[in-house]
Amino acid sequence: MDGGTEPPAPPGEEPPTGRTPLSRRTMLLGLAAVGGISAVNVGAFLGAGGWFTPDTLTTSRFVDRFEQVFGKHDGFRRNHAKGVSATGLFTSNGAGTALSKATVFQMGTTPVTARFSISGGMPAAADTNAAVRGLGVLFHMAGGEQWRTAMVNVPVFTDRVPQGFYERLLATKPVPSTGQPDPAKVAAFLSKYPETARAMAVISKTPPSTGLYNSPYHGLNAFRFTNSAGITVPVRWTMMPEGPIQTVSDAAHAPGKDYLFDALIDKLAQGAMRWRFLITVGQPGDPTNDATTPWPADRRQVDVGTLTIHSLQTEAPGNARDVNFDPTVLPDGIALSDDPLLAARSAVYAQSYQRRTGEPHSPSEVTVTPPQPSRADVEKVNHEN
Repeated sequence: MDGGTEPPAPPGEEPPTGRTPLSRRTMLLGLAAVGGISAVNVGAFLGAGGWFTPDTLTTSRFVDRFEQVFGKHDGFRRNHAKGVSATGLFTSNGAGTALSKATVFQMGTTPVTARFSISGGMPAAADTNAAVRGLGVLFHMAGGEQWRTAMVNVPVFTDRVPQGFYERLLATKPVPSTGQPDPAKVAAFLSKYPETARAMAVISKTPPSTGLYNSPYHGLNAFRFTNSAGITVPVRWTMMPEGPIQTVSDAAHAPGKDYLFDALIDKLAQGAMRWRFLITVGQPGDPTNDATTPWPADRRQVDVGTLTIHSLQTEAPGNARDVNFDPTVLPDGIALSDDPLLAARSAVYAQSYQRRTGEPHSPSEVTVTPPQPSRADVEKVNHEN
């Protein structure tokens, strides 16, 4: 889950011997520290979602399960471990102010720290077309306010509730003899969670693009926007690439273990990469608590501006490597919906962050050479110009 793309992992498993379960107090302090939000508010939020109560999943079990499936890799995210840091700007066209009073939608530019990634907990995994691609974005707003979002390239999410994600992670774990998931376990899981089967059918109709640079990126959950008049609407969002989307059904991928990231780096060498930021406005009856169900295709979309990525950097201290893309860190004018995955994502991201930042760091699999400008360098150039 850490890094923004996939929520949690099968109940009934105790943390490995020697690991102390994360206490409620430690989690609240950790969330407040890395998320920039009140520990009191976080406690109420997670408590309302059923967290930290007897006989429920815990954040330790969620994070332990990622380590069980992918192995433990010190210093790396437990999910979306392989990635590259990025910097750029969001340029608002002002249209978003009709939906939200968040200052990020006022006309102008907002610097961003971003991260491109692929799913899984193995930082040196080979790129594959089937891997879920992720884009995390941290908007550095005026006055120290922040907005963090973690998006993926699939149009709906595979799980409706944390328990489903947790069980799916185990059910789809490859078995050593074949390198593929056990069909019987997968069938049993889909029988128990039919919404996942329906979501997979939706996803299968949208083949992935040929690269990270031409992928659309969708928010996993619904949120609520409130404008200056006090009108609140449910929303989902998508970052849509400006260039053409060539799907993998149209072309074979380039050779190489890191072909998705190599192509991303090569594309940026040709110039900045851009995505249109599209907000989809829900109507009464559209589900806000079910990320597996798409909203009707005729829902209004508002183009609120452009995300521009100017530079990429090898993950290192001071860039996106140490950013927790917690999707519950929101500015005034944007609020959480009733989606049960949000509490799980926030809590699991926080514990993954706490674990990895306390561990020794190994070099990233993806290396950007020559080094490209940092966010500070980009801001300096923009200021001088």
